[in-house]
Amino acid sequence: MTSIRRRALTAGMLGAAALPTLSRAQGRPIRIGGTLTLTGPLGALGIIHKLAGDTFVEEINQRGGLLGRPVEWVLKDDQSKPELTRTLYEQLVTTEKVDLLIGPYGTASILAAMGVAQRYSKFIPHHSFGIPNLAKYDMQFQTGGVAADPDNVWPNLVFDAMAASPTPPKTIAIAASKFPSFHYISLNAREVAKKRGLKEVAFLEYEFGTRDFGAIASRIKDANPDFLWVGAGGIDPVLMLDAMKRINYQPPMQFYMFPAPGPMIKLPEARNSFALTNFEAHPPYTNNPRAAAFVKAFGERATKANLPYPAVDLQSAISYTCWQVIEAAVTGAASLDDKAIAQWLRGNTVNTIIGPLRWSGPSNYVSGSDLYKVKQLQDGNWVVVWPRDSAAPGAAIRGA
Repeated sequence: MTSIRRRALTAGMLGAAALPTLSRAQGRPIRIGGTLTLTGPLGALGIIHKLAGDTFVEEINQRGGLLGRPVEWVLKDDQSKPELTRTLYEQLVTTEKVDLLIGPYGTASILAAMGVAQRYSKFIPHHSFGIPNLAKYDMQFQTGGVAADPDNVWPNLVFDAMAASPTPPKTIAIAASKFPSFHYISLNAREVAKKRGLKEVAFLEYEFGTRDFGAIASRIKDANPDFLWVGAGGIDPVLMLDAMKRINYQPPMQFYMFPAPGPMIKLPEARNSFALTNFEAHPPYTNNPRAAAFVKAFGERATKANLPYPAVDLQSAISYTCWQVIEAAVTGAASLDDKAIAQWLRGNTVNTIIGPLRWSGPSNYVSGSDLYKVKQLQDGNWVVVWPRDSAAPGAAIRGA
């Protein structure tokens, strides 16, 4: 079990032109506790979230902290294990006695943390919980810009993009991890595909934590789909691509829900792959001055940490946004009282680097269309390609 604390830091990560410089915060730190998947199957994503959180904590302390007090991040490694996540959040509340909670990464771990928050009546913001109908607690807030029905919104978004490509697919194979949200969304993707007239030539499921994708790769090759949908994240897509390469196969078009962005870039066979996002480090997203400042600061920190892809993408953006929501809610409520913070959020909009967030939908999710887009790996960079009005300047969907 790893415990990492981030105390008030003084080194400037953002230039004076980017953000106003205030006097150093004073007094007892406000302690914000949470876990991340620093090791285990989702470790390649957890490190991105850690660097984003480090960037925010340093930035906010440079600007004077929260309520005039420095912020301390009490961070523990949940090892991508929901059962450990539950234990660690219990420790954060009862032993560490943190002032506030911040959610972990991944649906299963968030659900575990949410149960602890509910038991102790603690406000908990989170950014990657993909099964909204399980979010029953009224003081949990989804901060990633997700609609209350991502199982419907996301497949339709992806299939809209595929239909607009130069070579629209006619057949589809779906491979889904049994990680809760990946599986849940992929199951409905099957139904959406059928309604759109796509012929399903294979549906494959595998256990979360699988590392040998040889058999799955062979079955995908045998099915030979026009379009491969992979409901997976982290390093799984890299392992699956490697397994397909070993049998000399590459799908004409391929989508991986939430891949680790850096490792994918290094694979020639990943070219033109699609994924979901709500922020990439190019206009129009970097037109926001706060977003541009974060892109610069995160890039410097990620480069020093030898991150394979030091640019801001979905993973770092939703993590930073979660911290932005905490800052806005605590400042708006002028309090560390969990109920006061939750009440303030229910009645207000928070402008973040991924866009404005307002919790007017079911289960404190976005009402209506969410903030997600489709990106594609083009010439060694991830760029948004759909919808067209959200695409990178000059970018267009590339077909097979």
